[in-house]
Order: sequence, then C-alpha cells, then structure tokens
Amino acid sequence: MKKEYCGLFGIYGSKEAARMTYFGLYAQQHRGQESAGIVTWDGEKIREQKGMGLVADVFSERHLSKELKGNIAMGHIRYSTTGASLIRNAQPFIVRHGNLRLALAHNGNLVNTYELRRELEQNGSIFQTTMDTEVIAHLIIKFLHETDSIEKAIAEACKRIRGAFSMLILANDKLIAIKDPNSVRPLALGRVGDSYVFASETCAFDLVEAEYLRPLNPGEMIVVQDGKMSSTHYCDSQPKRQCIFELIYFARPDSTVFGDVVYERRKAMGAMLAKEAPVDADFVMPFPDSGNYAAVGYSQESGLPLELAMIRNHYVGRTFIQPSQDMRDFSVRVKLNPVKSMVQGKRIVIVEDSIVRGTTIRARVKKLRELGAREIHLRVSCPPIKHPCYYGIDFSSKGELIAANHSPEDIARFLGIESLHYLTIPGLVDSVTADDAWCLACFDGNYPIPLADKMGKDCLEATPGIIKEYC
Repeated sequence: MKKEYCGLFGIYGSKEAARMTYFGLYAQQHRGQESAGIVTWDGEKIREQKGMGLVADVFSERHLSKELKGNIAMGHIRYSTTGASLIRNAQPFIVRHGNLRLALAHNGNLVNTYELRRELEQNGSIFQTTMDTEVIAHLIIKFLHETDSIEKAIAEACKRIRGAFSMLILANDKLIAIKDPNSVRPLALGRVGDSYVFASETCAFDLVEAEYLRPLNPGEMIVVQDGKMSSTHYCDSQPKRQCIFELIYFARPDSTVFGDVVYERRKAMGAMLAKEAPVDADFVMPFPDSGNYAAVGYSQESGLPLELAMIRNHYVGRTFIQPSQDMRDFSVRVKLNPVKSMVQGKRIVIVEDSIVRGTTIRARVKKLRELGAREIHLRVSCPPIKHPCYYGIDFSSKGELIAANHSPEDIARFLGIESLHYLTIPGLVDSVTADDAWCLACFDGNYPIPLADKMGKDCLEATPGIIKEYC
C-alpha cells in the first residue's frame, strides 16, 4: 500500500541527548524504515552515526554511550520521497564550512528542487546526493555570505524553497526548528526538565516523558541556544494547509498532530461513515491495523458489533524466506489471516482507512469469499485518492491511483464486493477540528503550493488505470 516518509527528533540541553534521540526516533519508527541517523554537538565538532535499516539495527550501546557525545542531538528516520535509497542519502545531512558545522534533517518534499539545483550548479555548487535536503544546505551557505547570522541565512533559504518542509538544523551550538509557511508537515515543541525537545509526533514525547507544549506555527523558526528559546517568523503568515493524511493514516493513533488527537479523529471519521453510508449487516471489522480506529467509530455510531475477524501476525519482518510459486497470495496471508468461524454465512462491513491501488484489499476480500462470507460491504474513512501528492507522500502518479480513472461502482466490481462508499470531503472535514486548515489536494486536485513547470509536465498526465482488464 502506501509507504511512510520521515520522522524528526531533536533535543537541547540533556546529558543523555543521544539516548533520548534514539528513543524519540524509535517511537516514530512507523514514519520511515529505510534509514536512520543521529548527530550530536560535543562543544567542538559534530559527531554522527547513520545507517540503512531500523533504528534498533543502526545504533548500538557503544554509539549512544561513548561515540555520540554532547548535550545537543537530533535524529532522522527516512523513507525517500526525493533521492534514491542509498546510505549517502541518509540524514541528517552534514556540511562543514569554515568554522561552521551544519547538520540538516528534513521531513517533506520540495516542489522546486530541480530548478534550484540547476541554478546552484550553474553557479559552481557540487552535489554529493540526490536529496532536496542538500539543496537547502547549499542555499543556506550561499546566503551566509550575504547576511550576518546563520538565522538570517536560513530564513533567506527558506524564502527560496517551495513545498512542504519541517526541519531541524544543528548549527554548532544552536538547535533550530523550522516550519514551512503553510504548515503542511507536523512538528511539535516540548520540554523535559530543562531541555527543549522537538518531534514530528507527540508519541515521541510520551516515550521520553516530555511535556507537549504546542505545534510550531506556519513560517515559524525556533532557535535554542545557551538553554534559551526564541521564536521568530521568517515570512508573512500564510493559510494553514496541513496534510490531512497524517490524521487519516500516517500518524500513530496515540499522537497529537496539528493539535488534534489522532485516535479521536479516526473514530470520528468512522462515525461519519456510518451516518453517510449505513448498511444492514451482522458486524463491522477492520483490516488491522490501519482500519481499527475508524471501525470503532463506525460500530459505535451504527450499533453494529465490532469483531476482530482478521488477525495480524505482528512478527513479520521486512524480509522472510520467499514461498514457492504455487503458494499464491502468500504475501497477504503471512500478514493477515481471518477467523474462519466468524466469516461463514455472514454479512460483513469492512472499514478501511484508504484505498490507493486496490490490489491488497482485493486479495483479502477474495479470501473472505472463499471462507463463505455472504455479503461484503467496504467503507473507506477518506475520500477517493484521485491526484498525486507532491508534498511528501508516496503516491506520485495518477496511473497507480485506482480512484483516479475508475468509478466507485467499477472499483466495487474489481474488489468483488456488494457495495463501496468513500467518506465525502465534507464528511472528512467535519470529522476534524479545524474546517479550513487542510491540504486536500490528493482528493480534489487543488494544490495549495504551486508546482514547478517541470514537475507538471512530467507528473500530471493520467495513465491507464490498474483495473482496465477487469471492468
């Protein structure tokens, strides 16, 4: 299905800065399993440890207790949206320029990376990676020669970049946190003892017993130095366009994101689904874990019992011995398996958080049919995803989006179900706290941040749908 993108954690003023950052990243592992990195400032230099894979595999006790010294640290976990899956693209990205030691960690995606990179290369810049994060680093150094402080240089660089970005920057003894002008990606401020902390999600604060203070505001820059925090805005305020997919799918349910408690919002989406599309059935069930919380809301609103009739294997790793050719649908069965006695002869409402390509759900529905399900009705707690995301979510072309080229009726036939209903856009907005603060581009095609010409030419054309041969 979808793939996660990136998570950030930073802390200033802790004797256990590296260890706290390790646990902060560990709590946010769901946001990226491709690579992980931690950098620290020991008073003289930046120390770093980066690697491919999960947080627990990249860092050892030796790294945390002996090598990553210093009371300032920040870390990053990555799923690539710009740049290949290579160790040189792992973050934080480090720059050494004169007496300045700079480390950058970025969550989001720039839409003008290509044109900025071309401009910088024409002026002599040499790039070592394919990340948009390195473009930001080059801009900061460029403006550092034209201003009298690192804060001003960062502000000028942020005025040049377009897209979604939440960033942490370690500049010698300063820890700097930045939000883009539209606040597309989450970043929160907290405190533990005398230390300030930053994280993409508040579940990281919970693990390190930090107090959640507030989300960063659009266009805000927070600088922590000598134990003191200051806040400025590097640009005029813009309308908030927060990524609503954080609440639908990406964030952990125990997090507070953009000021909303994720668990409560997902329940509200499920309840709204029950109001919009009731169905006479025997029970409601999710496909764990993504549909769990919307299914609770649907059950409570509809009065239908909630059953966990699909069991997830929590011990499936990233790799496993591959089955032989005659073991069909193995990749589906190894993760989820239905309780057979619950399914036979039953009318079932399945609640799912989203449908991107549809192939995984189709295989699961097929298994329920084989076990004798009499009726299967699918309720989806977000609207149809019809448009690519250019701000950091991994569905980047219309050709892979099943709803971009096919009606709900066609999709229902492809999936082999009696009925299908997506939550409407008004229903989704009514399920969250703010009514006019969201990026809904993947649903309605209204991109709040203008796209670059090259991106438009390459990506906006629709391609043949995945279910053509079935409909």
